[in-house]
Amino acid sequence: MSYGPKPWQQLHWDERAAGNFMGGGAGTGLLIFSTLAGAEGTLRIVLLLLSLALIGIGLLCVWAEIGRPLRAINVFFHPHTSWMSREAAVAPLVMISGAASLLWPQLQPLAALFAVAFLYCQARILKASKGIPSWREPRIVPLIFATGLAEGAGLYWLFAPWWGQGSTWAWLALGVLLLLRFLAGSGWYAKLAASLQKRPASLRAVDRTKPGYVAGSLVPLALVLIVWLVPLPASLAQPLQALTGLLATAGGAFFKFMLITRAAFNQGFALPHLPVRGGR
Repeated sequence: MSYGPKPWQQLHWDERAAGNFMGGGAGTGLLIFSTLAGAEGTLRIVLLLLSLALIGIGLLCVWAEIGRPLRAINVFFHPHTSWMSREAAVAPLVMISGAASLLWPQLQPLAALFAVAFLYCQARILKASKGIPSWREPRIVPLIFATGLAEGAGLYWLFAPWWGQGSTWAWLALGVLLLLRFLAGSGWYAKLAASLQKRPASLRAVDRTKPGYVAGSLVPLALVLIVWLVPLPASLAQPLQALTGLLATAGGAFFKFMLITRAAFNQGFALPHLPVRGGR
């Protein structure tokens, strides 16, 4: 049954919608983390351009998903009720301030603040989707937020070692974000597992997201600890840092892709009293 009281996989948001959360989350996370880490010189320019490109690609993905793209302007008209409208309203502020900070670095903290708002809006978009149990769970908000920051930190460390940048505290911050993503994902899953016990198809779909926040967090976290605790030559530490960043970013992207496209089972609807022919 594709429709009725049994849960069914929603088909309105597909890979293009996932692309918005993947690109937007990683891009804003990179903008935030690279600003806090104090990226300088050419590295700052590269990371800023990459963050804006990822956000722009994500927005293009969701624009391509709209059935009538020329009516996309309507998304701006409901900021008082829609988190998607709020995301759309913040997006130009992120892009404009981010582009301006290419010339005026003092504007980059402002762009990072707008990026925080954008990432928060993305998390609240999912929570506002009341018909999808895996999205409406309140713990999805800290999970999506931590995932975006961990992806951004991962992208930072994918590039920073080759420019000879990246402090010890920024390296440990990546580990903290990976740990937070794992804890947020575990709490989110435990809550859903308790509520979806009678919906095996929905629970199996949620199970498919687990490698993203389990292996995608714990494996790079182990590498963070190894590089931090073991005295390694730069020729070995730099590739390990880049690999850690790649794994951290890939884990988050996989989680969000599976969350949007595979774990988005509708709750179905309840029929507590079925009509009986000939009965009152």
